Amino acid sequence: MKKFGGLIMIGILALIIGLIISVQISSIQGSDQGGLVPSVKVKAYEQELQKLRAQNESQTQQLIELEDRLENMMNDKAAEDESLKQIYDEREKYKLAAGLVEVKGPGIVITLEDPEPEDKYSETYSSLMYNYELLLSLVNRLKDAGAEAISINGERIVSSTEISLAGDNVNINTRPTAPPYVVKAIGDPDTLEGTITIRFGIIEKMKSDPYNIRVDIARRDDVVIPRYSGTYNFRYAKPNEENAEGADASAED
Repeated sequence: MKKFGGLIMIGILALIIGLIISVQISSIQGSDQGGLVPSVKVKAYEQELQKLRAQNESQTQQLIELEDRLENMMNDKAAEDESLKQIYDEREKYKLAAGLVEVKGPGIVITLEDPEPEDKYSETYSSLMYNYELLLSLVNRLKDAGAEAISINGERIVSSTEISLAGDNVNINTRPTAPPYVVKAIGDPDTLEGTITIRFGIIEKMKSDPYNIRVDIARRDDVVIPRYSGTYNFRYAKPNEENAEGADASAED
């Protein structure tokens, strides 16, 4: 009975987490209706957006706290059941690969800043933001070098991450960001730095005309990269059950 009671409690916590995630997704989707907005309504929409963001942050914090409680309970139960422990360990590997846990390890920290302004007009112009595709190229080069985790200004880079120009900001994981950009990557420091600083590589491109971006690269033994704070929402992709059934039938044969 004690074992079943613990499993029931885990199920209840999982249900609560699912409800929080669904509310979070609904609030985000409901605030993005598109279309043109009359100027007289801009202020009201800005206030509503700030309110939704505050609610989203509060719900995210609640989600993290509930996940921690669920994690502790599952860890305790896994210690009592060997089969459950195997499932738990496998789950942790997938969470790590998906960027859902904070990680720490050796790597490099790259700081990118706009060039020094030469006149009053260049003070309002950001070479980094206007050429945000350079950030995309840098992320791709770091992945090529075997980076196991990457973040930009505290935003974890995962498979669903977008880096796009939105008005006066560059959005990363739907969050507005601006220079200076601090890019963190965990992996072999020699390989990471060597890949991005190779001749005619991405760092040399950033430093040269017309970008003239100021770049600082530092090696660290304890780079900390936060977990992905968003949610995965699959609207179209679903497991291919027919293929899974075929694989099971082949295994039985």
